[in-house]
Amino acid sequence: MRNVAVVKNEVLLQIGAPAQAGATDGRTRDRVAQLLLKRGAATAAELGAVLGLSPAAIRKHLDAMLADHLVETREVRSNRPRGRGRPAKAFALTAAAREELNPHHYDGIASAALRWIAQHHGPEAVSAFAAAQVAALEERCQAALRSADGDPIARAEALAEVLTAEGYAANATTIASGGQLCQHSCPVAHVAAEFPQLCDAETEVISRLIGTHVQRLATIAHGDGVCTTHIPTRHAHPLPHSAENTVRTDT
Repeated sequence: MRNVAVVKNEVLLQIGAPAQAGATDGRTRDRVAQLLLKRGAATAAELGAVLGLSPAAIRKHLDAMLADHLVETREVRSNRPRGRGRPAKAFALTAAAREELNPHHYDGIASAALRWIAQHHGPEAVSAFAAAQVAALEERCQAALRSADGDPIARAEALAEVLTAEGYAANATTIASGGQLCQHSCPVAHVAAEFPQLCDAETEVISRLIGTHVQRLATIAHGDGVCTTHIPTRHAHPLPHSAENTVRTDT
């Protein structure tokens, strides 16, 4: 897929728009795309508040991105009574747009290599390979988390910052039953769809780094929009020391 900004600039030039206007529109849409990659989904009003633009201006860009199949709409669920006017819509990147922002040029050869490993050495060898692959990531994250608070939710927030720098577009939120670590991008999603051992190894790393058991609720590799990991609070789910790093993976 070609770069979104380049395509939009060419279209604007073809209809006679000034080059500067096309470049500005391209930059704004790049910012919208990056924000949606980070958040997963957002309304025009939410995007405008972050980017300093009016909802009407944001909707202009979103309409163009809808026409280019770069975003899709989702219903905003709310328990509040709906007032007059159209119901609010949330916008999220399409799979093709996420691929543009995080291209996977080596998926084919990676999948072929893992198939060869599985065929000649069995699924246990694939698991060992996956663990070795995330070892370097775990080491980098450990270094960044050394000064983090011991509370699992606080460590999840610190981990989200590190994972974002690694290309996972992650964020952590607090919910009633503990917390959630969400990864809006997965560098190995296409390969992990065939080899879930990659997701399992990553989940084990998250558990060790946060210091408590975690539960994987959704993954991009299995068709979900976001990789979501539930982090129960220690108060709500006390664990013996020996079970602290137990991982439950539900896929």
